[in-house]
Amino acid sequence: MATKALNFKMDEMDIAELKHIASVYHMTVTDIIKEGIREYIERLKADPFYKLTSNIEDADEYETEEILETISNLSDDDLTISSSKKFTV
Repeated sequence: MATKALNFKMDEMDIAELKHIASVYHMTVTDIIKEGIREYIERLKADPFYKLTSNIEDADEYETEEILETISNLSDDDLTISSSKKFTV
């Protein structure tokens, strides 16, 4: 996979902290940022909202509001797996 450059601005204190952490772990700041972004993406992709809406590309404003309201009203019990079955084809 090809890599591309991405530029963004950060608070000076955060940059200094990143540099210090990078020196302690003998890593580059870039490696720390890339790893952090990968972990953050995986966490977002595991979120129920993402799983329920990622395949809906053309939801209008009303549908989006309805989905968000339904998701926000779910309890931890609603999100618990109550049973599972394995199927072999």
